[in-house]
Amino acid sequence: MDRLDQLLGAASPLLRRVDALLRAGGAPPDHGVWHQLRRVRLLPGDAARAVAALRPTDLRDAGPELRADARACALLAAHLPPPGEWSGAAADSYDQARQRTAERLSGGETSLTERLEASADLAEALVDWMRTTRDGLAWILAELLGSTEAVVLASDTMDIASPREAGASADIAEKVLQAVADAYDEATDLLRRSTALAVAR
Repeated sequence: MDRLDQLLGAASPLLRRVDALLRAGGAPPDHGVWHQLRRVRLLPGDAARAVAALRPTDLRDAGPELRADARACALLAAHLPPPGEWSGAAADSYDQARQRTAERLSGGETSLTERLEASADLAEALVDWMRTTRDGLAWILAELLGSTEAVVLASDTMDIASPREAGASADIAEKVLQAVADAYDEATDLLRRSTALAVAR
């Protein structure tokens, strides 16, 4: 359990109140929360739980394992046996096939070795992104739990007609959703830069 797991538990009642106010009463028409809602398409509670569901430890071993596979491919490519004393057309044909196989395994940007290394880079970047995203949201929640807006929403009853409560819930929602939206934009850029990995070779 990290800081986000701990803080999300403490912040859940506040996020539930914010979600309920947004569902029931909306937000001031010109408030920035509307832009963030369009970006994320989730209420703050659901958005926070989506980030909490990110598990960097699930990908922690992927990078080293992929790099080990890349080294194995490079080693195999370097040790494919040449024809040796074998000669003739069949030997030439075999040697050409051996060289093509070696290049596919470890020879250039499209080789299996390079693709495995790129996949490892992506896995490690995703691990870093998940950790950074979780940490960032944890900081936001810690700040919000001690905010004036949280005090406004701390009463036992909810007044959907109260401009003060509507404004407080919108302010909290905007901060949570912006943090999540910005983080997911970063992930989108990261995956976009890695689209070459999905192209069949």
